[in-house]
Amino acid sequence: MGSAVRDHQQQLHPCDSLLLELNVIWDEVGEPDTVRDKTLLELEQECLDVYRRKVDQANRCRAQLRQSIAEAEAELAGICSAIGEPPVHVRQSNQKLHGLREELNAIIPYLEEMRTKKVERWNQFVHVLEEIKKISSEIRPSDFVPFKTPVDQSDLSLRKFEELTKELESLQKEKRERLKQVVDHLNTLHSLCEVLGIDFKQTVHEVHPSLDEAEGSKNLSNTTIERLASSVDRLREIKIQRMQKLQDFASTMLELWNLMDTPIEEQQMFQNVTCNIAASEHEITEPNTLSIDFLSYVEAEVLRLEQLKGSKMKDLVLKKKSELEEHRRRAHLIGEEGYSDEFNIEAIESGAIDPALVLEQIEAHIATVKDEAFSRKDILEKVERFLNACEEEAWLEDYNKDDNRYNAGKGAHLTLKRAEKARILVNKIPGMVDVLTTKIIAWENERGKEFTYDGYASSQCWMNT
Repeated sequence: MGSAVRDHQQQLHPCDSLLLELNVIWDEVGEPDTVRDKTLLELEQECLDVYRRKVDQANRCRAQLRQSIAEAEAELAGICSAIGEPPVHVRQSNQKLHGLREELNAIIPYLEEMRTKKVERWNQFVHVLEEIKKISSEIRPSDFVPFKTPVDQSDLSLRKFEELTKELESLQKEKRERLKQVVDHLNTLHSLCEVLGIDFKQTVHEVHPSLDEAEGSKNLSNTTIERLASSVDRLREIKIQRMQKLQDFASTMLELWNLMDTPIEEQQMFQNVTCNIAASEHEITEPNTLSIDFLSYVEAEVLRLEQLKGSKMKDLVLKKKSELEEHRRRAHLIGEEGYSDEFNIEAIESGAIDPALVLEQIEAHIATVKDEAFSRKDILEKVERFLNACEEEAWLEDYNKDDNRYNAGKGAHLTLKRAEKARILVNKIPGMVDVLTTKIIAWENERGKEFTYDGYASSQCWMNT
């Protein structure tokens, strides 16, 4: 091939150059026209196929870009709508974009930013929803249906978030109120269990196992609160019953101690019992004060004192009898006994009379004597003044008979002063008798019996003075 031909080929399109070279070869070979035409048709078809594939590929690429842009814009619009942000229009905001690729590349940063915002917003929703779920399961477990975190993220707006937040705050407030109730009940239960000597942990575990756990959430349902309140009422009732029992023991102890003159040192051992004899329910707070073991211990001591009382009954009867006689002596009721047969020691020793019954009778007599002594108090005081005046009158008579009464001597001036006072007092005797008589008559009318003084009727004493 000459240089001219080569230069001409170099100026042609590569396909034309190859076709020209193919014709040269065919000419040399002597290829028939039919073969040549067929081959050229095949080449033309193959070229068309290659172009078609490239066009199809370009179309698919364009379609994919358009779809990606549409999807990105749709996702961007959806996110903006979900989180309550104003929509973003990239093409409207940027008119200098050339081609679909630039448009897609311009949308992607906005989309990534909004995706990040959505994830952050969703995490906030998840946190609130989990808290709502947790608190709901604590305060309303019977009505609570476990739920999974909702997958519908179409509404993540601040308005929706505020609604959930308000719901959470409402639940948190309710939880605080319920927790306060539970804590108050638990504190009361703890105090009651301490006083009664009951296992606190076991008690609250029976109400609900979560209450016995140091960590973790506690069941705050209505049922739990009601069961706690019921436990408090039940233990308080037990406390009141045991308190009354302890106070009965304390009263019996004091009676027996007083009856048998129990030494103070021995009484001090049960000071923690007798100090609660008049205590109210809320005043008894010492641990184990009302435990079964402690009540049994106190009961055993009361039984011991009762047995000791039985062995000392004779001495107790004699002691109470002496006490009764002393009350009568002080009230000047001597001579009115009339009860010797009732308190016969020989009859007690022989078993003919129940000593406990005798003690009750003596106590009854003592109460009667005390009552009568109180009613006679005013009269007895006036009797004492009257008797004192009579003594001064007798002394004055002896003094007047003394011829040496005016002689100066040691203490003479004191004697003169006494004589002057005695004369004044003696002059008051008639008035004393009148007042005393009036008082005695009124007393006798009120009591329906005669007033006596050391066994003598008033008419035998001062009323005839």
